[in-house]
Amino acid sequence: MAFGWIDEHASARRRAGLVRTLRPRPADSPLLDLASNDYLGLARHSEIIEGAAEAARRWGGGATGSRLVTGTTELHGELERELADFCGFEAALVFSSGYAANLAAVTALAPHGSLIVSDAGNHASLIDGCRLARGTTQVVAHADPDAVRKALSTAKGPAITVSDTVFSVDGDAAPLAELAAACREYGAGLVVDDAHGLGVLGDGGRGAPHAAGLAGAPDVVVTVTLSKSLGSQGGAVLGPAHVIDHLVNAARTFIFDTGLAPAATGAALAALRLLRREPERAARAREVARALHTRLTASGHEAVRPDAAVVSVRAPSPDQAVRWTADCRSAGLAVGCFRPPSVPDGVSRLRLTARADLTEGQIDRAVGIIGDTRP
Repeated sequence: MAFGWIDEHASARRRAGLVRTLRPRPADSPLLDLASNDYLGLARHSEIIEGAAEAARRWGGGATGSRLVTGTTELHGELERELADFCGFEAALVFSSGYAANLAAVTALAPHGSLIVSDAGNHASLIDGCRLARGTTQVVAHADPDAVRKALSTAKGPAITVSDTVFSVDGDAAPLAELAAACREYGAGLVVDDAHGLGVLGDGGRGAPHAAGLAGAPDVVVTVTLSKSLGSQGGAVLGPAHVIDHLVNAARTFIFDTGLAPAATGAALAALRLLRREPERAARAREVARALHTRLTASGHEAVRPDAAVVSVRAPSPDQAVRWTADCRSAGLAVGCFRPPSVPDGVSRLRLTARADLTEGQIDRAVGIIGDTRP
């Protein structure tokens, strides 16, 4: 049978306790949400909803085509200009997803004969970008600038270092200033994914590169997602104008993909403007993450100290992580469940995401449920 091997793989996943399932959530979930990436609590904010609705009323339900054909609206240009200005970069380019933005940045900036130095803890989208790029990839130890230096010393042509700014599994931050210094020693570019930094780190949520003093640097390119702190959908690449122009002409996930839908563009623009007015949301998200970590560790849990808004709690095994997650849900709390093969170190975890709109009572309730359901 043509696809008989699929059933064998499915059986192996069941035996290992690694089966994934889709679980539609209701429009009004009664669960306390520490599973989503809605770090600033904006996904259901009235201004963001109205921004989406007004954009849909004006521009329609879809972008209608590639942005080089019919898919670019005035909203895309507004969002790109304001996003670049907010984060401190010369230019920006909006994509239909953060995944597409990462594929674009890595593949278009790593031509044949180039070297890509990739952190071992990078997100799947960066890994896939490395796989699709025409350059050669060398994976180095996690968050290790010396390993980056050693790898770059072997480059025979153009080179880039690729890293998350905040890693999505444990929530730890990359040493961006040190990575940039290593790249500059060898004339390499630095490409970083700030999906979990935008809206949380930096002055008023301007992101991890801004906090590290790298905003606007001519040798730094940043990708972001609009689906986390900004509560919408889509992604963007920020950097020097000539790099953005290159992506317009060379990035396949820009050239051949339908543009970001007007509603998502309008929602992201509304969220960015709200964040400018309410910069304290970024600090509150970090405060909530620290409170979660402090109270969890005080209760005897093995939790990783958060550098942004992600708090990781170690689970004994994949099966127990799944059971723990389900028991939390039954008790009224939604948490993430990370297990192999999604985690590079093979350690299963509960993944909690802090939100700026969580109250002290909700934080205590979440910690209590996690403790009461611990396997």
